[in-house]
Amino acid sequence: MEFADLIATIPPILIQFGMTVAFAFVVGLEFRRYHRINQYQLHFGSTRTFVLIAILGFMLFSLDSDKLLFASGFLLFGTVLLIYYWHLASKGILSIFSPLLGLLIYLIGPIAITFPNWFLVLFAVVLILMLGAKPVIHRFSDQLANDEVVTLAKFLIISGVILPLLPDQPIAPALPVTYYKVWLAVIIVSGFSYLSYLIHSYFYKSRGLMVTAVMAGLYSSTVATIMIGRRARGSGAAESYVSAALITATTMMYLRLLAIIFLFDPQAGLRLLLPFVPIIVLSVIAVAALVHYKNGYPSEADTVDVGHPLELSTAVLFAALFMVFTFVTQYVISHFGRSGLNFLAIAVGLTDIYPFILSLLSGKFEVSESAIVAAVVLASGSNNLLKAAYAIFFARNASVRFGAVWLIILFLASIAYAYALIT
Repeated sequence: MEFADLIATIPPILIQFGMTVAFAFVVGLEFRRYHRINQYQLHFGSTRTFVLIAILGFMLFSLDSDKLLFASGFLLFGTVLLIYYWHLASKGILSIFSPLLGLLIYLIGPIAITFPNWFLVLFAVVLILMLGAKPVIHRFSDQLANDEVVTLAKFLIISGVILPLLPDQPIAPALPVTYYKVWLAVIIVSGFSYLSYLIHSYFYKSRGLMVTAVMAGLYSSTVATIMIGRRARGSGAAESYVSAALITATTMMYLRLLAIIFLFDPQAGLRLLLPFVPIIVLSVIAVAALVHYKNGYPSEADTVDVGHPLELSTAVLFAALFMVFTFVTQYVISHFGRSGLNFLAIAVGLTDIYPFILSLLSGKFEVSESAIVAAVVLASGSNNLLKAAYAIFFARNASVRFGAVWLIILFLASIAYAYALIT
């Protein structure tokens, strides 16, 4: 008998009961470890208590179809936990974490019965992370600036409140893009940049050159290139490490670009896998070779500051650039066709490529899908040429030599691929 057939013979309620007990047991073990590490003396139970609470919730939920028994048990158990909290408060312990965790354990049984298995696993994993990641969470909250919470609230407003209210209809005949698409592009790019900014600012702000290349590269490869060039100037860092960092930052640009395009237009993202994946793979190989065959020493850790990506002025500027590039793209395609679009893509690569690329993907232009993919490749390749110039200008030494050559090669390869695609 196949294993799957054997599992099928087991009654579903037995599987649900087993998962309830198992996950309550695992969370109970982590809860015990949590109290031991933090040297807490007062708590309402151990691993066995958690298992019994979960079994109680499972049985009361299963016995009564109207769920009155379960609701009564929830209220009774909540009252017991409230009395327990009063006892803790009388001793100066005001945290309600343990009582809330007890109520959540009571819900494991109903979740196992009514929700898919993956949700039960996710639920248990979140509880375990909340128990085990306390030092990390406290450290992050202590470092978090007060205005970050306000900024996050603004982002939630522009994404969850403003976006649904915008009409999904063209702005004007000369702007073949909708209000909704413009703001969606702002949210996707700003959200991705904000996530990279938080990781860089609160976890990897003071790190070595390669970590800076990865984290700042996710935020903006152009900004990362300028940072690396400045740090390479007069620092005495190994040429191989500096060039590896430059290539890494550009590799992160391609990864970021693919992720954003897949969120915005999955079909275009699939077509761009062919040119971008080889670039990413070859760049990773080049970085590994440079790091392995080093000819000096890596740059020491340093603190690097990047600008905040979620300022209102930044979002408005991106939306304005999005509409400007949409208008220019429409004009160029109407008057100069595919060749004009290619020259425009190369020129745009010397500026901010994201408004152009996303406007190209969201607008309804009279060009083929191949022409759009070629334009994206050309814009990203031309941006590499700009970064090569930045690296040379800010470093002003030979440490960026190989990295700059690699970026120029990527530019030439992008032109060759785009030419082969449209001919």
